[in-house]
Amino acid sequence: MIRRRRPTILAACAAAALLAGGGLVAQLESGERGILPIDSSGTLEITGIKVDVGGKGAAEARFAGWRIAQREGFKALWAKQHKRPVGEAPTLSDSVLDTLVSSIIVEKEQIGPNRYIATLGVLFDRARAGELLGVAGLQRRSAPMMLFPVMLTGGTLTTVERRNPWQRAWAQFRTAQSPIDYVRPSGLGPDPLLINAAQTRRPGRAWWRNILDYYGAADILIAEVTLHRAYPGGPAVGRFVGRHGADGTILGGFTLRARDSADLPRMMAEGVERMDRLFSDALAAGLLVRDPSLITVEPPPPVEEEEEQADKPALPAPRLVQIQVVTPSEQTFASAIGEIRGVPGVVSVSARSTAIGGWSILLANFRGDASALAAALQARGWAVSNVGGTLRLTPALPPPAAPQPAPQPQPPGNSSQGQ
Repeated sequence: MIRRRRPTILAACAAAALLAGGGLVAQLESGERGILPIDSSGTLEITGIKVDVGGKGAAEARFAGWRIAQREGFKALWAKQHKRPVGEAPTLSDSVLDTLVSSIIVEKEQIGPNRYIATLGVLFDRARAGELLGVAGLQRRSAPMMLFPVMLTGGTLTTVERRNPWQRAWAQFRTAQSPIDYVRPSGLGPDPLLINAAQTRRPGRAWWRNILDYYGAADILIAEVTLHRAYPGGPAVGRFVGRHGADGTILGGFTLRARDSADLPRMMAEGVERMDRLFSDALAAGLLVRDPSLITVEPPPPVEEEEEQADKPALPAPRLVQIQVVTPSEQTFASAIGEIRGVPGVVSVSARSTAIGGWSILLANFRGDASALAAALQARGWAVSNVGGTLRLTPALPPPAAPQPAPQPQPPGNSSQGQ
């Protein structure tokens, strides 16, 4: 009976999924993609602080544990910044530390009735704690680097196509203390189509330039991890390799191990820190040199065209000239407008008033003065007179007709014969 019912249950689940339509599919896709990187531009972080403290109650024990995390966190961060032993770090009062600490990160905690065991992280405000820690407000950073977090597990290469612990570790990494200016993809929008594992194997520079221009990056960093599991949920070994550029030049690598699946996030977080240290050392050694083929070359400006245009004299601005033309008929009126429009330099002609059988007034936009327009119209056969800046046009008189020859007289002999 059980074997017969299972296909029926699966069929019902599949039918329910089909009835849900695109909404269910969209929810699944949006839930499996996209891990937004945290903004850590104004904080300084120290993690992995272990506390084990007791108290009269659970709340009091927890508060005491957080106090201890603040004290140890400041000393550990001071030692990290100055590269000195923790014992040489200054001791600050709890009231001063309260003003420096931005937040407490709970990585793992166990709360009992009167005992608190936890692994904590502390975020210090950069503006307030920077002077005490000896951290400058601004530090020299690299050019914007496009990060490709590539993960190979089970024979499948992925970056941001699906959520994975490697991408999550990079999204949770605080980049304020790193000299590398990372451009981290979130996996939302077009990221799965552009920032994918297949792109890291493509040598073509044209598509690489398009991606860098789209994300505002200047160069490429590939953080690759190959994860081998002994069995599902069991121990895992990660081989981490850092690459640079479109050709994937290897900068270095290392190996880390995780006890089980629960220890995998810890291994990935440690892998991100060591990978960032690997990239930072490569930057300090001058190895992160930008590939010239990734630089988009702008076309040179058309200098010759600009010079030719500069040599051409600028055209004068059109001026309005009023014209009076005698129009005994509509044909004369249309002919006058056509003649004026045909003059070089005339931009437009419009009628201000029309008087068939009298004088019509036209307005012409002409690039020049009224005298030049009058000379051009006279050359076209019009009689033009300039009266106070207004041109008067009349058709030129036709030339006088040639005199016809007188009839020749007939000879007298012919006339007598006719009589």
